[in-house]
Amino acid sequence: MRTGRVVGIALLSLIVATEAVAHASGRGFVLLLPVETMQWSGTVAIALSFLLIALVPPGVLRGLFREWLLPGVRMPPMEVAISLLGLAFWAVLVGAGFNGARDPLSNPLPLTLWTLVWVGLALVCAFIGNVWAVLNPWSGLARVLGAKPVLALPEWVGYAPALAGLFAFGWFEIVDLAPDDPARLARAVAVYWLITFAGIMVFGERDWMARGEFLNVFFGFIGRLAPLRMTRMADAPERVQVTLSMPGAGLVSGPVPPLSGALFILCALATVSFDGMSETWAWLGGLGINPLEFPGRSAVVVQNSLGLIGAGALLTGVFVLSVGAGIAVTGRPPRLSPALSRLALSVIPISLAYHFAHYLVALLVNGQYALVAASDPLGTGADWMGLGQFYVTTSFLNVQESVELIWRVQSLAIIIGHAIAVCVAHRVALDLWPTPRRATLGQIPLGALMVGYTFFGLWLLAQPTA
Repeated sequence: MRTGRVVGIALLSLIVATEAVAHASGRGFVLLLPVETMQWSGTVAIALSFLLIALVPPGVLRGLFREWLLPGVRMPPMEVAISLLGLAFWAVLVGAGFNGARDPLSNPLPLTLWTLVWVGLALVCAFIGNVWAVLNPWSGLARVLGAKPVLALPEWVGYAPALAGLFAFGWFEIVDLAPDDPARLARAVAVYWLITFAGIMVFGERDWMARGEFLNVFFGFIGRLAPLRMTRMADAPERVQVTLSMPGAGLVSGPVPPLSGALFILCALATVSFDGMSETWAWLGGLGINPLEFPGRSAVVVQNSLGLIGAGALLTGVFVLSVGAGIAVTGRPPRLSPALSRLALSVIPISLAYHFAHYLVALLVNGQYALVAASDPLGTGADWMGLGQFYVTTSFLNVQESVELIWRVQSLAIIIGHAIAVCVAHRVALDLWPTPRRATLGQIPLGALMVGYTFFGLWLLAQPTA
């Protein structure tokens, strides 16, 4: 019972905390979702899809995505100071990467990037909006230097720079031989900082951060899910506008991305999915590799590189076919391009749900390592946080009650993400098609894709990994 309470508190803390965890090269602990849990979760997803698409009246759905503007809150502009602190923080982390402990579970740089940023910050953004826009280590310095754009970033470029950054990040995480190595990671982070700062100096902070810096683009899309969003008021810079809504309302009311933005959304989901797929026995067996005698990452560099590209291409192709099929079955269809751009936003809840479920076990374990590393960042035996004799525990993975709780949380997260995605897709369809009947018909193929991807995500969680 005590262990169950500990795990319950840890899971609850994910909702309110500012930190969470992920992994890069491999998970030390694998907790497979039971087939029975996978089956009932998928069945619930199918039932929800049918009910939400066919039975929810259009007026009710429009009301669900209503937004409430609260009175502005006084908040002095501190974005520059916070960003400069972020720059100092990352400088310390890079220094720790070069000079700190060689063990990735003792060095704060790998734990911060793969643990606190890639997953943890995504969860925070899903609740309160894109905080990376303030925390990033570039904006403050650029504003202090008074950087002015030298060139305009052409509109036809779209999100191509951010998409390239996303692919490089995914390749480094999934394919690189040692993405957890602190010194190797420190070099990669330093190079990316320089490339991004150069982009800001040439094209300006606003354009490059909006379309060139992949983390800001990624967290920006995730932040549109947030039920609580805060934006600085243009006519009163000392005040912040607070918006309350159902999760996902920002996906309906916000700006529509170009096709390159839709491609970014789909590739982000494909990257995380292939991260899970590349570790499964099914993938390795298909490559002719015995999972019990895995020779190491060097044996699958080419295969995983092609798999990462193929995952993005496959998901994009199926998505285009699904939206195209929905347009084909309706009498007076919208144009394909705006339909793709708007409906791609509905994929984001599924992407975040699988993101959370896939990394949950690593979150509960590596989060403890992150705490220890923060207390001794250089591996000198220091105890800056006064933890004393703190020991990382995994005992809750050996207790049936806590393991079942984790399974339920994973399944519930995917079901909730699926439900929000279907609601968003149906709400967008009401704007794309002239009548509710055609809107329902038009999104049936996309609904089938969402159900299929939900089953695929649950299947991945149930697969043995190497």
